[in-house]
Amino acid sequence: MDEFVLNFAPTGLVPMRGDHPGVPLEPVAIAEQVLEAAGLGATVAHLHAREPDGTASSSADIFADIVGRIREHDRRIVICVSLSGRFATDFERRAEPLTLDGDLKPDMASLTLSSLNFSRAASVSSPDHVRALAKRMLQLGIVPELEIFDLGMANYLRYLLEHQLIDAPCYANLLLGNIASAQLDLCSAGLLIRELPPGCLWAMGGIGAAQLKANTISLAAGGGVRVGLEDNLFWDAGRSRLASNRELLERVLELGATLGRSPMPPTKFREALALSPGDGMYGRQSKPTPPSL
Repeated sequence: MDEFVLNFAPTGLVPMRGDHPGVPLEPVAIAEQVLEAAGLGATVAHLHAREPDGTASSSADIFADIVGRIREHDRRIVICVSLSGRFATDFERRAEPLTLDGDLKPDMASLTLSSLNFSRAASVSSPDHVRALAKRMLQLGIVPELEIFDLGMANYLRYLLEHQLIDAPCYANLLLGNIASAQLDLCSAGLLIRELPPGCLWAMGGIGAAQLKANTISLAAGGGVRVGLEDNLFWDAGRSRLASNRELLERVLELGATLGRSPMPPTKFREALALSPGDGMYGRQSKPTPPSL
């Protein structure tokens, strides 16, 4: 494909101002950087919310503030809200961003397909939570942004499709380089790509120093890119200096241009995933009836 999904992850839930003075934490700062990314050609915005003290949040009100600020100026970019299991262990708290509706309804929501360990903390996604989140998204017409860190998660995606808890067409982020999951090498990347179901759109991201190499491999292999300060704070593997979100985006755009590739417009991504056009209508409008768990 000449066009690639450019998935922008501006903040995550871990970096604080002490780690990076430019990481966006407040709704206005997050929205501003998403709008800047949209101007550069970003396809998807992968959003985390922060409490006033900068800590991670599942608050629907805070997500509403971010989404509202973005859609006031840009209704096309695809908005994905995070349902991370790294801090929200209660199901209803974790699922709270899915309650947004109308002009604030997210098009997508993240769904990590199993539990995993990061360098300092665990992200817990029990089978019951994964299935229940998938079922609720299916009911609401919100498309999962599938987060895959290893082959087991890729296999679980097939399980969810077979049990009709996820509708095709689907989209997945392949995240490599985390200490306790798939590493960034050609064999691991190729295996994950091979195990995706037919027709699944995908993008590749890397944790920390793996980000640039993961983005480069993905662009060369015909995939999309996930990039931003959520996954990596530094310009280079040697950590010679901190990077900005804009710099990380611009570098990916330059790499893509070298390979004859450009970002996929949100309108095309919406068509590919059967999403609503993004002008007052968001997510998938058809709501299949999911089976009982």
